[in-house]
Formats: sequence, C-alpha cells, structure tokens
Amino acid sequence: MINVGVIGLGYWGRNYVRILDELEQSEVTWCSDLDVTKVIDKHEHVVDYQTVLRFVDAVVVATPAFTHHKIVKDCLLAGKDVLVEKPIALNSQDAEELVEIANGKGRILMVGHTFLYNPAVRKLKDYINSGYLGDLYYLYFTRTGLGPIRKDVNAMWDLAPHDLSMLLYLLDAMPMGISAMGQAYIQKGVGDVVFMSLQFPANILAGVHVSWIGPRKIRQATIVGSKRMVVFDDVNRLEPLKIFDKGIDHIPQDRYTDQYQVRDGDIHIPKINMSEPLKNQCEHFLDCVQKRAKPLTSGENGLHVVRVLERLERSLTYRDK
Repeated sequence: MINVGVIGLGYWGRNYVRILDELEQSEVTWCSDLDVTKVIDKHEHVVDYQTVLRFVDAVVVATPAFTHHKIVKDCLLAGKDVLVEKPIALNSQDAEELVEIANGKGRILMVGHTFLYNPAVRKLKDYINSGYLGDLYYLYFTRTGLGPIRKDVNAMWDLAPHDLSMLLYLLDAMPMGISAMGQAYIQKGVGDVVFMSLQFPANILAGVHVSWIGPRKIRQATIVGSKRMVVFDDVNRLEPLKIFDKGIDHIPQDRYTDQYQVRDGDIHIPKINMSEPLKNQCEHFLDCVQKRAKPLTSGENGLHVVRVLERLERSLTYRDK
C-alpha cells in the first residue's frame, strides 16, 4: 500500500483523490490546499503542504502551473516520488533542475500528460508504427472551447502541452522548425488564441490550434498518411477513432506524364476498449513507484515538452488589433 498525498484540491486534484482511493495499491490520507473550504471527507487536510510530506510516500501535485517548480522541488528534496500535473515547469531551466534532483535522489518524477494514457492515442501510435497509414504527411490538432480564462499562463501553455506531448509521442522526434502566432483579445498580453506550426523529420508537418474563446468544445487530432487518414475525437467517447480509406493515388502514364486519382473509400470505426486515462496514468505511476521504473511521461519527457513550448513562445507574435 502506497501512502499518497495530494497537493491542490481543484478539479484535477479532487479527481486524483477519487481515483487513488479506489485503487487497491494506494491510499490518500493527507491533502493540502490554500483554500481551507476544500475539505474532502476522511482525509486529513492542511494548508501547509510541508506537513503532508512528513506522512506520505509519494505526492501528486495538482496546483497552478506557476507553483510547480517550487512545490515539486520541495517534495523531491524531502525524498518523495512525485506525479505533477502538466506542464512540469514554466521554463526549461526549472524543469532541468527538477529532473536533476529526481535523478540524484533516486526518485520517480512523472508528468501528467494524460493523453498518452488514452487507449485511443495508444492505438494511433500502433497505426503509425506499423505503417498502416502509409507515409505520414501531416497532423493537425484542435483544442478549443469557451473558457476557463487563466491569468498565470496563456492558452498555449495551458492547452497545448496535451497536443505537443501527443505529437512527440506519436512521431518519436523533436520538431526542427517552429512558429506561432496568436492574439490577446480578453486580457492584455495573455494570448487566448494561438496557432502553432511545427516541422518534423521526414517532411512531416504539424499544426496546433488552441483557444479559450471558441464556441464549441473541440478535442480533435487529424493524422493524414499516404494510405489512410485518421481522426481522433476525444469528445466522442463511443467512437474516438475514425479511419478514412482516402488519399491521392499516383498513376504513371508514360515517361512524360503522370496522373493522380482521388481515392474515396470506406470509413472504418475500430472498437477501442476505453478506460479512464487519468486512472491509467495513476496506475502507471504507482507501478513505477513499486518497481522503481522510469515512467512513460518521465521528467525528461516533460522537459522536452517545455523546451518546445519555450521555442514556440519565443516565436509567438501578437498582431495589432
């Protein structure tokens, strides 16, 4: 039984408490939040998270992003294994320090890039690795909705870590070229709409669109290959993947001319045995703690995502209204 403390009792923190209490190999006994009204029954609750560190084996940090570096650092220095919500930190220097401390202390450091624990995303990875989609052309991610509006980070740092972590996972590579453009409509200097372009090895292009001021909640990824195309829709829990047997076929005519034919085939909806990604993530964390194994979304993995975000931030421009 792993005794886990949860620091931060907002939306995600409370979900972590629920899941960790349900799992047989863990128990949550201590929680911490600055808001004393966020009390969860049967759990000791304190404002000072340092108190929690005296009684637990591992810690989940689900506080605002700007607090991650200090809290995670304190947890690691106290000898605790840590699962921290994304992003691991708001700059690569802080992220590197956390990775170094974890490695030096022999502690597990894992980042909550939850989509990598989604069975549909795992299936996407299988399709790409097996060549089922053919040569990859481009990927396009959309993550929009109406709110919530944050003050500590812009929409890119708030939403894009999900899509960037999926991109790095699916392509198993870092981008070579990068650019971003956005606008701050609601709060001055805090971009609420951002469009990102990334170029990966093998001439693979990727686009990411995030927004806090979209009319609909959209969580989609489109992957286009030479043989097939796939759409991942996280909002559609019953049919998260749709495979389109569509493409452009090259038909050589003679030495001087070529012909290209549109192939418009069937749409296939594979059966995915879905399970709650956050629960899968928690189980993986506990398994890594017990076996002293490196997590799929390790501190190094979180550092890679932050480095991409930093490069995007440096290129991010806001057009004058």
